[in-house]
Amino acid sequence: MAKEILMPKQGNSVESCLILEWKKAEGDSIAIGEIICEAETDKSTIEVESNVEGTILKLLWEAGDEVAVQRAIAIVGEPGEKIDVSSEKSEQTTSKQPEPAKEEPTVEVIQTKPVRFNSESLASPRAKATAEAKGIDYLVLEGSGPKGRIIERDVVKAAEGRQPVTRAAFEAAKAANIAIPSIGSGIGQRVVLSDIHSDTTVRTTESLSIQFPGEFEDTPVKGVRKVIAKRMYESLTSTAQLTMDATADATALKSIREKFKTSDPELGLQNITINDLILFAVSRTLLQFGSMNSHFLGEKTRQFRHVHLGCAVDTPKGLMVPVIRYADKLSLKEISNTFKALAAAAIEGKASTDDLSGGTFTVTNLGSLGIEHFTPVLNPPEVGILGVGSIKLQPVEDKNDQVRFIPHIGLSLTIDHQAIDGAPGARFLNMLCKNIASIDLLLAL
Repeated sequence: MAKEILMPKQGNSVESCLILEWKKAEGDSIAIGEIICEAETDKSTIEVESNVEGTILKLLWEAGDEVAVQRAIAIVGEPGEKIDVSSEKSEQTTSKQPEPAKEEPTVEVIQTKPVRFNSESLASPRAKATAEAKGIDYLVLEGSGPKGRIIERDVVKAAEGRQPVTRAAFEAAKAANIAIPSIGSGIGQRVVLSDIHSDTTVRTTESLSIQFPGEFEDTPVKGVRKVIAKRMYESLTSTAQLTMDATADATALKSIREKFKTSDPELGLQNITINDLILFAVSRTLLQFGSMNSHFLGEKTRQFRHVHLGCAVDTPKGLMVPVIRYADKLSLKEISNTFKALAAAAIEGKASTDDLSGGTFTVTNLGSLGIEHFTPVLNPPEVGILGVGSIKLQPVEDKNDQVRFIPHIGLSLTIDHQAIDGAPGARFLNMLCKNIASIDLLLAL
């Protein structure tokens, strides 16, 4: 009896996945546990395993198609078995599930399980379709769905607040791939065809490329990159961000790091890094400043009793932020081991939803790239993020009026000024600098 393989469900917030590559072709045999395709959620990739064995009778989608979770992606059965398949795409950019042939055995639905997963979604397929139909840029909208997801009602609401567009104007803008003005020259500021051809209309790369001879390559913004772009934009437009810089004496950091490197391998301390020490110091300092270990939720601020520390990781798919849960209760060695495992999973595309959610404060480190200070962007609803820079020698005057060059590490703290004032943020940063300078004593507490 023929059986369907479904796109596996990816948590409560993910509604669809993008098929990147088929690992099997029609007519191929497939065994239980074999990978049938690689797909991309809004944050990374998954490999979809088969839970059945047999011959692939039909692949219902092409690479590049977006498929809703729990929708059929392939049918497996006996070689030569006849099936009746309909694959008409709906307005949600998914297909209707293949209906069983009236004279053939009923198709059995087989759940598949994801091997790799890490994602939060951007906008529902229905919202995207409605946005295109109404000429709305959904990337600038604020989502009201789960975890800020943009849903159809958000697009409809945005459309109600803009001036009407004539059909001719809309079709012309769509054909030329140019933006539709928010107001037009027609009656009641209606956008008409002449507005679309106005010199003030924003032109796309295609219309400008003729002015710049030479070859070029366009890369679609999708998947993780699209999510990052949206979140960075939303972070800067929905929060009042203030960044302050400081440096901390890194003498103790470097000294204890050297001791770890030359320690007995059986202790398991040789791989502890400067970044691990910073994470430890942050986890303990946040306990002293609970307001920094909070979420700003508009009408209220939620302060957490424990520190769930987000750690930014540069991956081939883009920036990801796995979370060290209960970091305040972990030893330095446990923080180091946990972060390395989470980072490896993120880089390999194996991080789970839980790995990438639930943070209460974030640390991002560009020190290895030689950056001394930078402006880290908040990860809402968190109210704080720490940027860690490189270690540089700085002149310091001692008690004898002698100038010595002491290694200092750059720190950049961004806070949401809606929830945290500058003075409390500065006090947190000042205490963090002190704790880093005396990291050997902090480890003893």
